[in-house]
Amino acid sequence: MIDFLLLLKLFWTFFKIGLFTFGGGYAMIPLMQSEVVGQNWLDYDTMINFLAISESTPGPFAINMATFIGENQAGLLGALVTTTGVILPSFIIITIIAAVSGKFIQTRFVQAGLKGIRPIIIGLILSAGTLLVLHNLVDQYPLKGPFRLDMLILTINLAIIYFGYWIWKKRQLSPITFVIISAIFGLIIFI
Repeated sequence: MIDFLLLLKLFWTFFKIGLFTFGGGYAMIPLMQSEVVGQNWLDYDTMINFLAISESTPGPFAINMATFIGENQAGLLGALVTTTGVILPSFIIITIIAAVSGKFIQTRFVQAGLKGIRPIIIGLILSAGTLLVLHNLVDQYPLKGPFRLDMLILTINLAIIYFGYWIWKKRQLSPITFVIISAIFGLIIFI
């Protein structure tokens, strides 16, 4: 039996996430955590694990997360509803901007609004990064489990590899290559 109330709630939740997230996927993490964990659709650990999977698979993080949570809660129809909900705001906004023309973006008011949004985008990305680091270093964060020295050492080593490559080669390491290197480290250390 189809639970239309749940589908409506899923759509509205992901529509809000898509509408109020500026700055890309990482800025979306705090809002996603608040909405998804707050409604008990996923627990915190499952959300963090799927975040890692979403970043490792093709496609935008937001769409991957929305599809997973929708399918988890209401099957294929839930996946369609959440995916539509998260992409619809961007589609509407871009369509309006394209219709009004590029001159709209250059107006003083729009530029002032965008400058006002930048600090919160930086804050949301930093918040998401901090939460991921804490979850990585403290077992069962936010429940305050034991500190994970092995994860700290792994994180530092991966950072050294990433930044060492950047300094040595004067360019960034491909994200795909870096994900593969990190997965190999994880297999070696944790198996």
